[in-house]
Amino acid sequence: MSLKDRISEDIKTAMKAKDKLRLETVRSIKKVIIEEESTARGKGQESLTEAQELAILTRLAKQRKDAIAQYTDANRTDLADQEAAELTIIEEYLPAQVSDAEIEAIIDGLIAKTGATSAKDMGKVMGPAMKELQGRADGAKVQAMVKSKLAG
Repeated sequence: MSLKDRISEDIKTAMKAKDKLRLETVRSIKKVIIEEESTARGKGQESLTEAQELAILTRLAKQRKDAIAQYTDANRTDLADQEAAELTIIEEYLPAQVSDAEIEAIIDGLIAKTGATSAKDMGKVMGPAMKELQGRADGAKVQAMVKSKLAG
């Protein structure tokens, strides 16, 4: 089942359950997917690839995390809680996140493979690391780990 089909089914389920938060969140995801599909069709692409769908979900999750931080800084816990609830729903569609130990193992392997030795070589490691961990790890966390490994 494609992501779009799964989301359509979840919209129906949320409507039946009268779950307003889930319904609004899932509808917003579907809206973004439809917009991206129309852009892709304009470029001659039939439909979105799984990687493109994953990128959309990752972007939406990152937007929610940024909003949570901003609302928390502004002491607007009500809005931060709303964003956190939406983030939880969005994360249901993302692949399971990898542990810090798994991220560290992947980074160690890439450092050995690329021969990176200093912070100047960070780009050699970050590109392949993000490609391998796409949607399964937070980019800021990966970047911080790579930075600490190459600095020390």
